[in-house]
Amino acid sequence: MEDNVLCSMSMLRSLLAIVQWWSFNVTVIIMNKWIFQKLDFKFPLTVSVIHFICSSIGAYIVIKVLKLKQLIVVEPEDRWKRIFPMSFVFCINIVLGNVSLRYIPVSFMQTIKSFTPATTVVLQWLVWRKYFDWRIWAALVPIVGGILLTSVTELSFNMLGFCAALFGCLATSTKTILAESLLHGYKFDSINTVYYMAPFATMILGLPALLLEGSGIIAWFVAHPYPWSAMVIIFSSGVMAFCLNFSIFYVIHSTTAVTFNVAGNLKVAVAVLISWLIFRNPISAMNAVGCAITLCGCTFYGYVRHMLSQQHPGTPRTPRTPRSRIELLPLVNDKLDDKV
Repeated sequence: MEDNVLCSMSMLRSLLAIVQWWSFNVTVIIMNKWIFQKLDFKFPLTVSVIHFICSSIGAYIVIKVLKLKQLIVVEPEDRWKRIFPMSFVFCINIVLGNVSLRYIPVSFMQTIKSFTPATTVVLQWLVWRKYFDWRIWAALVPIVGGILLTSVTELSFNMLGFCAALFGCLATSTKTILAESLLHGYKFDSINTVYYMAPFATMILGLPALLLEGSGIIAWFVAHPYPWSAMVIIFSSGVMAFCLNFSIFYVIHSTTAVTFNVAGNLKVAVAVLISWLIFRNPISAMNAVGCAITLCGCTFYGYVRHMLSQQHPGTPRTPRTPRSRIELLPLVNDKLDDKV
């Protein structure tokens, strides 16, 4: 009886963790699209800087003031040699995501974002000649096929937005690969990651945002009928972006990798549905089929990775079988790859 109660409590905790993670993630995506489309605040660099500032302040409060999370101490020298390069790629990743949201619908952007596993595998294969089990490559086929179908049939296709989303996948993959080498020895969670990287990202992006978008923001502020109300929404999206990172930390400790993978793909479906209900962007039948194929492919890919990671070390090797499990799996962290 007591075991059943504990099991039920654990399931309830996992469900609540997933729901709040979905809520923050979808809210951030919808708010960013609303900022670009409805508020006509077409300044993705500035939106990214605001997110970084809010995340820096939020991480400081959680770690230093409320002490809800223990600080992982990083030597000053390592901050510049390891954290700074990661922050630069992290910055590019966020900016490209916001640029893509400005030009293409949420549904298309989220589908392209699902291409990240493929770019990660291909990058590791090209750069490090890393061997992957044939099942990994087979699992990528529906992802690539689904994205191709979605791109060809997208009614609101924009080349700049498409390229920004695609290069955003490459930036995410690069960040994941760099993390394996640059952050070796440090076990970062989502909160500590934001604590160290967000200030660097603010520093990197602050001046370009000011030079490239400063005059436009002034003109927008003068022309907009309710600028202060709009600024409240814009800064609220920054607060939500930090809450998303905090929710990732919570969901990591409440779910398994398989559950997280399935929930992540369902979250994309929820984001696509809600964005369509709000913005009513046209979606053709074949476009919806392509999106569904991509999400099913991502779920299958996560399942294959999990099965290979659980493969018994004593499994007989053939001449084409990798010598170690590290050679078998791509460097994709299922639980930390979703930060916005």
